[in-house]
This record gives sequence, C-alpha cells and structure tokens, in this order.
Amino acid sequence: MKKEKNLECLNLVATCKAKKAGIVPSLFYWFLFGKELELFNIKSKNKRMTTFNDVKNNLQVLNFINETEGAMAALEYTNHGIRHANIVAERAKKIIKDLGLSQREGELSAIAGFCHDMGNFMTRTYHHYYGALLFHQIFQDKFAPEEMSVIMQAIANHDKEEMNFTNAVSAVLVLADKSDVDKSRVTETNIEKVKLDIHDRVNYATRESKIKVDKVKKRITLTLKIDTNFCPIIEYFEIFTERMVFCRKAAQLLGYDFGLIINKFRLL
Repeated sequence: MKKEKNLECLNLVATCKAKKAGIVPSLFYWFLFGKELELFNIKSKNKRMTTFNDVKNNLQVLNFINETEGAMAALEYTNHGIRHANIVAERAKKIIKDLGLSQREGELSAIAGFCHDMGNFMTRTYHHYYGALLFHQIFQDKFAPEEMSVIMQAIANHDKEEMNFTNAVSAVLVLADKSDVDKSRVTETNIEKVKLDIHDRVNYATRESKIKVDKVKKRITLTLKIDTNFCPIIEYFEIFTERMVFCRKAAQLLGYDFGLIINKFRLL
C-alpha cells in the first residue's frame, strides 16, 4: 500500500514536470521510472476477481438470506433460505460446466443462484427486483460493470411473468431454481397441515429431482420421482406448468430443448 501511494505521488510530480517540458506525460513516466511503473500498471489490471466463495461468506448476504428464511416461514412458504440458495448455486454451476461454458460464467451463475431469493425478507411480490438492488448495494465496487449487469439481470429476471433471456447466466439460474422440487423444502412439520397445501404436498411427495444436460441430443432434462400415494402427478402440473414454460424458454436461449421425466415417463 505504501509503495502504491509513493508511485501515485511520483506520477503527479512526473505529470507536472512533463507538462512544463512539453513532453507527453506517459513517455516521461517511462524514462523517469522505467519498469517500476509498468509493473504497477500490470498489478492494477490483475486485481483479483470476486468469487462465489467471497459472496457466500459475505455476512450481509448471509443475514439477508437468513432473514428471508424467517419471513418465508412466517408466510408458510417452502424453504427459500440457505438450503435452497446452496442447491441452486451448485446446480447452476454444474449446468454451466456441463454446457461447456467458461469457468467464470460458472462462478457468476453460482453467485446469482446463491443470492437470487435474498430480497424476499423485504417483499415476496417484488423480491427479484429488491434482490438485484441489494446485490448491487453490497458489491458495487467488487465486480466489473458488465459482470454486475449480468448478475443483477439474472436475479431480477428469475421470477417474473415477462421473463426474457439475453445471457446464459440468467437462463441457467432459472433452470437451477425451478428444478429444485424436493421433500426437504417443506418447512411445515405437521403432516396434516402439509396435506392441506398443494405446494407442500407436491414438494413433500418429490423424492428425487435431477437435471441433466445432454450435449449430443441438445436436451436439458428434469427428472423427478414423485410418490403418487401422497400426491397425484396432475397436481405437479397445476402449480409448475408456468415454471416448466420458463425452463423451456431458458433451454432455448442456450440452444437446447427442455425435457421432463416423472416416474420414468417422458412428459416433455
């Protein structure tokens, strides 16, 4: 830090002297300070990028997600807390890898996946917009502008009717989020109350949920195993048809078809 401040002072002095002498400042820097300034500039350009681990360990993010978990429990919703955040993040990162996209896109997908629901503690209706704004507030100086835009758009886009995709991160987040249907998402412990709510019934009845990328057939398939003794398959479609449409649109952006298999029967 001390060295960098010294170089900044030298830069200022050099600029003044160069202007007095009628010399282009950048050339004067080179002759005056040589390699030292060159190394300083390279160091500045190679600033470490913010990673998924940085974000998932950020205390403010964790607090927002924990607050969201409490707020959603009060509304008697399924889990939207740390459990869901971790699963969506890891699933998004894996989808990116299976698609053969870049490691950095995998990091951005995981970051967006981990933070996508954290706005719920403020409002359920507009949680996607608030989540994007909260992310910017926390990390505005930690990402390049283009990366910040991608993450914010992915968070803001993941749960709205006019859903449109312009990048892979946004599309992959929807696939990872909407495919998380599982018994462990049910927060209600009274089985009789679980039976009264269709969202709880469908999640509780789902024993397995996997999403697979087939690069040869160009198909992304969600495979579910549902206990039909607890919940008929038709109830899945009653609440998740719109989400499956979103998944199909997301897959299309990536150049893939979307498929759905329930209890070994291909339905899409």
